[in-house]
Amino acid sequence: MPLGGLHEIGKNITALECGEDILIIDCGSTFPEDEMLGIDIVIPDFTYLIANRPKVKGLLLTHGHEDHIGAVPYLLKEFNIPVYGTRLTLGLVESKLKEHGHEGDLREIADGDRLKIGCFQIEVIHVTHSIPDAVAFNIRTPAGCVFFTGDFKVDHTPLDGKPIDLRKLARIGEEGVLLLCSDSTNAERKGYTPSEKNVGITLENIFRTNPSSRIFVATFSSNVNRVQKIIDTAVLCGRKIAVSGRSMVNVISIAIELGYLKVPVGVLVDINKIKSYPDSELLIITTGSQGEPMSALTRMADGEHKSVQVKKGDVIVLSSSAIPGNEKMIFNTMNKLLERGAKLVYNDIAETHVSGHACQEELKLFHMLLKPEFFMPLHGEYRHMRAHAELAMSLGEKEEHIVIGENGRFVSIKPHKVELTKDKIECQPILVDGLGIGDIGNSVLKDRRILSESGLIVVAATIDRELGELVSGPEIMSRGFVYEKESGDLLSDAARVAAETIAKFDLSALRDYGPVKAAVKSDMQKFIDRATKRAPVILPIFMEV
Repeated sequence: MPLGGLHEIGKNITALECGEDILIIDCGSTFPEDEMLGIDIVIPDFTYLIANRPKVKGLLLTHGHEDHIGAVPYLLKEFNIPVYGTRLTLGLVESKLKEHGHEGDLREIADGDRLKIGCFQIEVIHVTHSIPDAVAFNIRTPAGCVFFTGDFKVDHTPLDGKPIDLRKLARIGEEGVLLLCSDSTNAERKGYTPSEKNVGITLENIFRTNPSSRIFVATFSSNVNRVQKIIDTAVLCGRKIAVSGRSMVNVISIAIELGYLKVPVGVLVDINKIKSYPDSELLIITTGSQGEPMSALTRMADGEHKSVQVKKGDVIVLSSSAIPGNEKMIFNTMNKLLERGAKLVYNDIAETHVSGHACQEELKLFHMLLKPEFFMPLHGEYRHMRAHAELAMSLGEKEEHIVIGENGRFVSIKPHKVELTKDKIECQPILVDGLGIGDIGNSVLKDRRILSESGLIVVAATIDRELGELVSGPEIMSRGFVYEKESGDLLSDAARVAAETIAKFDLSALRDYGPVKAAVKSDMQKFIDRATKRAPVILPIFMEV
């Protein structure tokens, strides 16, 4: 049962249930949508897993990207289960757990390992992706083998020198795969995903053609191989390296500690001391390639970064692609950087980024090698999964053997039979706001949206309960509605409307002020609508003396 990652980008998590055993594959988070005001991240709904707590035996992680590990700390607050992942993946998870003040039972796995978890037997298979140590899982179940690709591409010349062992995939295909569950992110793109080496060539050209400029490179912090190439190029061109952005500093520190990044002594410098170096000797690696509001690059674009001020002549390389939904934020950041006189280099101009996901020809190769009896596309919006299904059919796979699922809907897996069932559970995204997990619902988001669009009016009044008289107010205060100093007449008239409404009630006879508040709110809404054609949130507050 997929609990996330279908009909969406991110929040990937799937559960396999057999008898008294549940095995979880990945546990990711995603970015909040534009209308989710104030929300930090979005995580999967664990309700079904919690209801079946004794059955949950373990968590398998394919790789260390946020959309596959971002929700692990939240899951482990509910479950004391072993977490299996490769060395780098677990290093990133451990860092997250420390931030949450939590410890986990982390168990390292590697290519070729075989595990037994409950009734499931798992074989670990190395794959290439945009982060080292990515793996796929071939899971033997009593019904047959279920193969999870995780995120992957077929890069024959990866920067870490570790391509996919295609012979192993062919061997698994010969042994028999009942169900293939595959990454669909690039299923609409024809051809092959270019090699990561192409980006290295582009970066080297940028460095050599801008010898006197200060160079910035913004990329995903988890793209460790890309970061290594950036570092190697900087060293080759005689530049010092400063790092900005909390996640970038964190990932680089972990990768160096675990041996996935090699940085010569004396190359890294403190971001707060970059003024000591000439522009021609400086490279700044930063987060913010997605235009996130609080990221380092966005703060630089806004002129709010405490250590870095973008200036004319700076060369800023965006070494990433836009995650769907982030385009507007990215364009805003780009425009602000250009206004400050920087020169931008991005993927529309030069090959500054290649995807970590397989395009159609690579997907075909996996299908041909694994020869699955049934197929279920994962990881993508509906259009991606539909395109992947059509690709599978073009290879001769039967349409009735292809399952396009949805989050929360069970898929029945039996020997030589896989089908979508009618059984479905509620599987709503859980919103995380600060320390609050799942306490923000649609009604709160609606109020936030109204507040952001029309503002707030507070009607404050003080009442003498015994006398049944209004002794102070009503006073009108507004936030985000009008500028009070320039709208005195409007607010005075609004206060008069509120006073007239309150005067209609015998305050000494009331058990509570609910009816008065409702009437004040209604009359105020009508007055504000007539006067301004706006609909702010109106909050009456009555105090007693």
